[in-house]
Amino acid sequence: MSNMRRMKLTGSYEAPIGTTMYVVNTGDWRYQRPVTIAGKCRKCGLCSLYCPTGSRYEEANAFATDLRYCKGCGICANECGAAAIAMVEEIRT
Repeated sequence: MSNMRRMKLTGSYEAPIGTTMYVVNTGDWRYQRPVTIAGKCRKCGLCSLYCPTGSRYEEANAFATDLRYCKGCGICANECGAAAIAMVEEIRT
């Protein structure tokens, strides 16, 4: 296990279509979003581990979500053992 390296993905996803590159912000598809209750977060990282889009990241007090890529699937909230993630309805104006 000591030879394993952790890879951190940064930047935006660019999908090639023809000869033009497009930035795909997949977060525009969601109808709900995760909200982390910082006082309950144990910073175990399970939400980040199970996030299919890799949009969960660690901050000083808790894990947060990059809403540009979060699809609102709720897997992070379901896997959180501390119940520190609440799914709330996305309100767009």
